[in-house]
Order: sequence, then C-alpha cells, then structure tokens
Amino acid sequence: MKTIYIKSITLIAFLLTYTVSQAQNTLKGSVKNSLNESLAGANILLKGTKYNTTTDANGNFSIDTKEKTSSSLLVQYVGYKTQEIAINESTTDSLQIQLTEENELIEVVISSRRRIEKAQNVPIPISVVSGKQAEQAGAFNVNRIKELIPSVQLYSSNPRNTGINIRSLGSPFGLTNDGIDPGVGFYVDGVYYARPAATTLDFIDVSQIEVLRGPQGTLFGKNTTAGAFNITTRKPSFTPSADFEVSYGNYAFLQAKASITGALSKKIAGRISFSGTQRDGLIDNVATGRATNTLNNQGIRGQLLYVPSENTHITLAADITTQRPDGYAQVVAGVAPTQRAAYRQFDAIIADLNYTLPSLNAFDRKIDHDTPWRSGQDLGGASLNIDTKIGEGTLTSTTAWRFWNWDPSNDRDFTGLQVLAKSQNPSRQTQFTQELRYAGQISSKLSGVGGIFFIDQTSTTNGTEESGSAQWRFSQSTTSSKWATPGLFEGYGIRTNASIHAISAAVFGQLDWEITEGLHLLPGLRYNYDKKDADYDRTTYGGLQTNDPDLIALKKLVYTDQNFSKGTDATDFSGNLTLSYKASDKINAYATYAKSYKPVGVNVAGLPTVNGQAALDLAVIKPEKVNHYEAGVKTSPFNNAILNVTFFNTDITDYQTNVQAAELGVNRGYLANADKVRVRGAELDASFVVNEHFSFNGAVTYTDGKYIKFTNAPLPLEETGKTVDGVQLAYKDVSGTSLPGVSKWAGSLGGEYTKSAKFFGNLGKFFVGIDSYARSEFSSSPSASKYLVVDGYAIFNGRFGFRASEGLSINFWARNILDKDYFEQLLPAGGNAGHYAGVLGDQRTYGITLKYTL
Repeated sequence: MKTIYIKSITLIAFLLTYTVSQAQNTLKGSVKNSLNESLAGANILLKGTKYNTTTDANGNFSIDTKEKTSSSLLVQYVGYKTQEIAINESTTDSLQIQLTEENELIEVVISSRRRIEKAQNVPIPISVVSGKQAEQAGAFNVNRIKELIPSVQLYSSNPRNTGINIRSLGSPFGLTNDGIDPGVGFYVDGVYYARPAATTLDFIDVSQIEVLRGPQGTLFGKNTTAGAFNITTRKPSFTPSADFEVSYGNYAFLQAKASITGALSKKIAGRISFSGTQRDGLIDNVATGRATNTLNNQGIRGQLLYVPSENTHITLAADITTQRPDGYAQVVAGVAPTQRAAYRQFDAIIADLNYTLPSLNAFDRKIDHDTPWRSGQDLGGASLNIDTKIGEGTLTSTTAWRFWNWDPSNDRDFTGLQVLAKSQNPSRQTQFTQELRYAGQISSKLSGVGGIFFIDQTSTTNGTEESGSAQWRFSQSTTSSKWATPGLFEGYGIRTNASIHAISAAVFGQLDWEITEGLHLLPGLRYNYDKKDADYDRTTYGGLQTNDPDLIALKKLVYTDQNFSKGTDATDFSGNLTLSYKASDKINAYATYAKSYKPVGVNVAGLPTVNGQAALDLAVIKPEKVNHYEAGVKTSPFNNAILNVTFFNTDITDYQTNVQAAELGVNRGYLANADKVRVRGAELDASFVVNEHFSFNGAVTYTDGKYIKFTNAPLPLEETGKTVDGVQLAYKDVSGTSLPGVSKWAGSLGGEYTKSAKFFGNLGKFFVGIDSYARSEFSSSPSASKYLVVDGYAIFNGRFGFRASEGLSINFWARNILDKDYFEQLLPAGGNAGHYAGVLGDQRTYGITLKYTL
C-alpha cells in the first residue's frame, strides 16, 4: 500500500507543478488580524449571491466580480467580527482587510438551510465540527466524530452492519437489512449517500461537518426522521495552494493525506485530494499467528469548478474509496445459560467437541477463528452540481450516481470450530439521485426553500453460508444419535440470491416568515412516494446425499429452501412547524413540531419459519410514523461563550426494528414492527473562550428511550428455548423496557491551551489539548438481556504540538490515554447457543502527525 501513497503523492506533485494561476476579472486582497497575522480559511462572500471563496494559507484571496458594477464583500472568520467591504467597478487595488476579534463561537457559519448563515441564528439544534477541528481531534471518520457530539451513536460490527443514530434513533440496532431506509441522512456536498457503510470510510478533504438533530424532511432531498449529516468538502480555488500530511503511530499506523488546488484556465479551477490509512491488527489470531482487525483504506477525490459567469458555478466531482482490511473480527465476550436442555448449552457442546476458547477474557484480545475475516468494500461515484442565481435566490441542481461493492467473509460462530465454514454475502448497490432546489428571498419578510428529489437504487446479494464438521453438535435439537452421522452437515449450506429495487420521489419546501422583528414562523411540507420490490431465493446444497427420511429431516432443521417476491408502495404527507424568537443578539429561542415518517420496508435477508413455512406476513414492514416535539434556546451569556439547551420528545408508531432469529438461515436477523416507541431527553452544548490562550467545550445529552408497546419481540438470549405448558415460546412482551443502544447519559468535554510563537521561522501557535467522551451503560439486544449489556465507559484523548497556517505543523497525539477496556457492541452468535461476542474499543494508540502547507 505504501506504493499507492507514493504514486498518489507523485501525481499530486505533478499536478502542482503544472497548475497555473490564470488572470481573470477578479478582485484580490488579503485578510489579517490585529497582530498582522494572516488568516487562512476566512470566508469571502460576494453579498447578494451565493458565490464565495476562502483565503489561502497566506491569507490571500481572489473572487470573480465580472459584470458586477457595485456590491459589497462579506468577510467572515471564526473568532472575528464579520466585516462588510463596499466595492464598485472602480475597485481595482488589492484590498487589505483587518478583522477584529469578537465572539468566535457565534460566528460559526453553516449551509444546512441552503444559505450561508450563523449557526446560532438557526432554529435547529445543530453541532458544527470544522475540518480543522476534526483533524486536531484525530476524527477521520464518523465513528470518531461521535466522541465530539454525544447525541450521535454509531454501531459497526463491520462496514455492512453499520448503523448511525442521532438521539438513539435512525437505524435498527444490530445487523443491517437492505430493506429499510436509514433514519439519519448522510450528505456530502449535497449528494445523498444511501448506504450506512459510507460512515465507516475516511473523510477526504473535509471543510465542515454539520450534524442536524431531529426530523429533516423539508430542507433535504431524502426524508430523515432522526437527523442528518451535512458534510462539505474544500472547493477548488483559483489561488494555487497545497497541503501534505503524514502520520505515524504504534501498531505500524501510517496515514498520508494530500490536497492541491489551483486554476486550470480563466474560468476553470480544480482540486484533487488523497487519503490513505494503514495499521496492523489489534487482535491476535492464535490459530494463524497473525494479528487481525487491520486498517487498509485509500481514497481519492477530484473536483472541477467552472465559472461561466458571476451568476453560475458548475462543479463536477468524482471519488472512489477502497477498504481492504483483515477484520472486523469479534471476540467471545461471555456465555449465557439458555433455557434449552443441558446438552444444548454452549459449555456442554464444546466439551463434547474437546474444544476450549483461547481465552475467557475478551480483553486479552485473542481469537482462534478458522474462517478468514474479510471486509473489502469499494464506494464511489460522480456528481454534477449547478448553482445559478435567479432573482433573489439560487437555483441548484445536483445530479449524482454512486455505487457500493461489498466483499466479506465472516466467522459467525466466533470460535476455532468448523461450525460455519463459510459465511459471506457479497453485495452491490447502485443509486441515481436528482435534486432540483430553489432557495432565496421572496419578499422583505419572507424567504424559503423548495425542491424536488428522486432516487433510484438497486441492491443485489449473492451469498453463501456453509456448515462445517462441528455443525451437527451446535444444531443438535434432539437426543437422536443420527445427528452424529459422519458428513451429514459437512459442506451443507445455502446459496442466496436477493435483490431489492427501490424508488422514491418527493416534493418539499419550507418558508421563513418574519412576522415582526425577531419573531419568525417556519412552516414546512413534504409529499413522498416510495416503491420497493424485493426478490429472495435461497437454495440448499451439499452435505451427505441420502434417501433416509430421518437424516433429510435433520438437515431441514438447519437449512431449508426459501423463495418469495414482494412489492409494495406508499405515499405520505409530512411536515414541520417552527416558531422562533430572537430576543436579542444573545438569545434565540424556538419550538418545533414535526410529523415525519420512515418509508415502508421489505425483508431481504430471509424470513423465520412457522411450521416449516416462511412467515410471509413479515415480508413487508409497515412505515414508521413519527410525531416529534422540540424546544430550545441558543444563547451567548457573555463574550466568547455559547450555551445551548434543547428538550425533545419523539413518539414513533410501527417502529422498524431488527431482531435476531435463532435460525441460521435467517442471515443478519429480520425486520419487524414494534407497536410504539418513545424517546425523550435533553441536550446541552457549551463552549467558552476564556482568553487568547484557553478555550473549553462540552456537551451532554440525557436520553430515555423505551418500547411503549412491543408484544411480539424476540426472546432475549438467556430465554432461548423457554417453554410454557410444554409449548416453546417464540416471542416476548417487552413493553416498558429500554430501547437497545440507548445510554441514559452521554457527554464530551475538552479544552485547549494555545500560545502564539514561531517554529522553523513560521508564525503559528503552540498548543496542548485534551478531549474526553463518556457514556452510561446500554442494552445491546433488541429485547433487553441481562447478559448483553454494555457497561458505561469514559475515554480520554490528548494532543500537543505546533500549528501553523503555512509551512510545517507538528502534532503529537494519543487516543484512549488510560488504555480503558470497553465494548462498543455485544451480539449473540448465530444459532443462539448461548455464547456472545463483543466489538472491542481500540486500546491506547499514539503517534505523530506532520503537515506542510504551501
């Protein structure tokens, strides 16, 4: 992979050599602070348009003013007062702009409402992490962003089985089923990513990450019931610049990043960015003598910006990311006694097979898995974005095509026994999206956004699951000696072909009416149409070929053929109503009611059986109906401080949940509806810049998530095999119990000390920072189990070094400084024999990052 780094960086260097800055009708200038220090990354906005640029590493900028006879520039930078600079057709000299410090926290600007505005002015609970903040915290993917934003949860036993939640809602907890839509939207430069696996990839050249909490169906193309990630990358610039970064750490960690931008002609600019990460494994496989759970990621992104006129910007972007890790292996974390017969308990089974686990302590980080772990994935695509100013607003068209390829191999029995010799379900997903949106000022007191959205996606899976020599003992459900018939189950398995075709179309919009000064009413509406067609075909093969009806019956107790096709469609009206009041520049209060929904779903991973027949009534999953209430206040109690508080309550009818079946053939569990769910809680976000040296930030969230009514939930692991009056139970009433994945409390706290200095002749700042993240215990099972409970934990990360706007920056970092042992997730093994595995949090890691900016 080091060859890939060398080739990629050589390519970027080559492009840098041949990037030529082209003269055009531009206004040039520089931005500095009161200490005469250049401000890199300041936002320069041509007022009355959506067009903007940012200053380079030297604080310089250029912006096209062609055909613009008079206007003004808005100059914005975090920590400084926004300044408006008047310009006209006679303005030709280079502008020398000096910004004065103000409340840096209030000045954070966002684009989630399709216009550039201050986050504190927006009546939506929103967290903003800049690209620089993410870099400094070592948050190079969403799994690490959750440590900065405690309302975000991400659970991933591998890239496919990844769920991202906000306020504990969004995706069913557990293993992923392609048949439902995620409740958290994931957008990169306006393009919707339908696969949750995208959240496991490394960020490439990110400018800002905005996390919106609560339903977001009237601002974004795809309806989302829990919130959205709005990620923007750095855009091409006509001013040449480049960044090069390399990190080294323990466990042979190596990460390289590079980005270059510049003009290709008078009206075309380009940017190309690369990111690559590799690391040795963190878990030892004593059977192979090789560490597993490695990192091996590479990604590249290219953009071309064409500016035919001052009113139109056209951006063509393409990207591809590949992952080839040896992982994601899980470690046996414990054994739960079930209510099956004594001979069916895990300890009795492995004793009969003369097997012992390599360790009884999961945090010894030892496995002896015999089936290879493979988690290969490719994700990429291309998009065309056109922004053109029409009247007092901007018309935006975003067209995109994306793909996702998944090539796995898993050891679902989590042991060194040949229970499952193969467990792999390669998949491919493709999507086409089109969004057309207009946002702008309608009158002096009325603005709004409206648009249409369409997505067409297809997912196909061609899977194999095959039994090994130990399958007979784990599947043995009677005392018949025929279970031990030599070769009966060895090589016996299923081949699965599953596909789903889904289309969705929507019309959406939201108004912002200023009733009186400071008092705004924001109504929004959405009409959606969804259609899904699923085909599922599972065929058995292999094993002992026999005419003995008893042996055939035993084989059918493990795997059976299954085939079904199901189609469904639905329409829905949804919307929201927000009332906000900005009492002063320091207080902004709001209240929101939202009616939202998650579209109808279909099961495409196999269905449980009833009396030997597939339960076809579970093939279609009813849509979720969401009623959401929220109230909050955003404040700046004193200079350089923010304190935001939000209270929320979400009621969901027909909650879509994922349940684990005891049957091996039901891969990744199956979907079901819980009658009613409620999530309520409160959030507090605070940041404080004490002076030029010290800054602190913190966030805490309280969440209470419950099944209000769920009478047909699956049995928890320890109740597997439970009988009443001789009849084995299949379901349990879990009404009133906690939702999986919900910690009552979660929070983050961080601080940094900085001091202006020179290092190798470069102006910058020395810094020392520490961040912490903590959460209380949570259930890791769809039905609460006393065994599948993840204990609460806290981790601490630190950094120190020198940060420069140009030249060399150096960062020494450490994650999980106290080397805390903790689980991120617990999950039962296939077949529910009683043993369960854990997804382990990383142990202490440390390293150094060097960055050079031209």
